[in-house]
Amino acid sequence: MRLAHFTGLLVAASALSLAHVSVVFAQGPGIEQATLMEADAKTGEVSTEQLRHILAEKSAIVIDARPRVEFDAGHIPGARVLDTPANDQIAAVERLANGNKAAALVVYCNGPYCQASRRLAERLTAAGFTNVRRYQLGMPVWRALGGPTVIELDGILRIFKADQTAVFIDARPTEDFAKGSIPGARNLTVESLDGTLKQMMSGKLTNPPLPLDDFNRRIVLFGRDGAQVLGLAKAMSKRPWYNVAYFPGSYETLAAGLQPR
Repeated sequence: MRLAHFTGLLVAASALSLAHVSVVFAQGPGIEQATLMEADAKTGEVSTEQLRHILAEKSAIVIDARPRVEFDAGHIPGARVLDTPANDQIAAVERLANGNKAAALVVYCNGPYCQASRRLAERLTAAGFTNVRRYQLGMPVWRALGGPTVIELDGILRIFKADQTAVFIDARPTEDFAKGSIPGARNLTVESLDGTLKQMMSGKLTNPPLPLDDFNRRIVLFGRDGAQVLGLAKAMSKRPWYNVAYFPGSYETLAAGLQPR
C-alpha cells in the first residue's frame, strides 16, 4: 500500500509538473514581445510591442539609422531620419533631443543582419547619451508583424518608374476615384475591403485589386490624406499581403509629383 501510495503521489506530482510547464509556456513571451537578445550588445533592445507603445505614447525619439533613400522607400511612422554624413550624426541627434542627453532614444535599421542601428547606438552611448535602446529586429520584422509602413513621395516616384509589378491602391471613395486617379491605380476602400476579399477568394472578380499570385508584391496605398489611408493600411496589416506602405500626404500632392517634368 505504501509503495502504491508513493507511486500514485509521483504520478500526481508529474501531472502537476507537466501542467505547470504547459502554463509557463502558454504564458511565456510571444513573437510580439521578442527581441534579438544579443549577449554582447552595449545597449538594450525593445520588442515590437514595446515600440508600438512608444510610438503611441511618443515617449521616445525613434531614429531610422538607414540612408535617406531607404527611409523614403518605407519607414516606421513617426521615425526621424538623420539624413547627414556619419561624422555629423551625433550632432544631428543632439539637435533632435534639444541637447538633452538623457532623452529616450530608440534606433532601428534593416534588421538582425544590419549593424547600422547598433553602430549608431554605441556611438551615441560613447558620446554621453544615457537612454539609448534599439529595435534591432528592424524593418523586416516590423513589416512581417503588420506594422504600418510609411512611404515618402520620393520613394513612390522611384517605384513608379522602376517597379512595374507594384500595385497602387487608391483608398478614396469610388465616386472620387471615378473622377480620376494616378495611372494604373486600383480602387479599394477600408469599407469595401472585406466584401472585395470575399469576392476575390470565390473567384468572382476577373480583375481583383490585390495580387493573388504573389503576396510579397509591393503595394502602395494612397488616399485623400494620411488620416484616411491609414485606416486601410491598418486593415491591410491583418491580411497576408505584408509588403504594404502608405503615403501620408494628400492625393493632390501625389498626383502633382507624378506629373511629367
